[in-house]
Amino acid sequence: MRLPRRRRPAGPSWPEFLARRAELAQDPPLAGFFAAGTMAPETPIGEVPMVALDMETTGLDERRHAIVSIGLVPFTLGRIRLAERRYWVLRPPRPLEAKSVAFHHITHSDIAHAPDLDEILDELLEALAGRLVVVHFRHIERPFLDAAVQARRGEGLLFPVIDTMSLEARWHRQSPLARFRRWIGRPPASIRLYDSRARYGLPVYSGHHALIDALATAELLQAQVATHFSLETPVGELWT
Repeated sequence: MRLPRRRRPAGPSWPEFLARRAELAQDPPLAGFFAAGTMAPETPIGEVPMVALDMETTGLDERRHAIVSIGLVPFTLGRIRLAERRYWVLRPPRPLEAKSVAFHHITHSDIAHAPDLDEILDELLEALAGRLVVVHFRHIERPFLDAAVQARRGEGLLFPVIDTMSLEARWHRQSPLARFRRWIGRPPASIRLYDSRARYGLPVYSGHHALIDALATAELLQAQVATHFSLETPVGELWT
């Protein structure tokens, strides 16, 4: 059974949006990122170069909290390129709180000599350029990067993503069967990263490390496409 198709939002397509941002960007590395563009919505997902992105933050509000680590893993549906992985621990502009240290285990000593995001941003943009970003829960990575880049370069950073959590929600939260299960009082299925991976028989990894979670997200998308879609599925049905 296939997941239901989603209607594309009105307004400019992602390729058009990125092309316009490339024309308007004042910061050269940001202009280069936008100029790399993205694929057309009808491109088969099997032909798309991707990069799984994960980050650890000091909280959930991009207006008050900051990024403390970023991990990324380039991949396609046929291959995960671990040799090209990247991982950075970053110095946030605000002191760490005890609860965030307990969550991601990045300590004051870890960040004491770490770079600010601005110092590695050009390298990060180069690694993301021309690839479709894949995340698990887009309401962290995309808004945090947008806010952080805006604060440092005076321009935001928006781009299309495939959100593996949203794909799980289509199947396990929004389908008629899922709605019926809630109606009869059954608890909703978890769509957290590691519970989602378990449904596809993927191995258990330790959580809350940006590089490991990026790898886990890449593997999850591969399993989702193999189970619910096909290599010919247009990428426009998956991104947001």
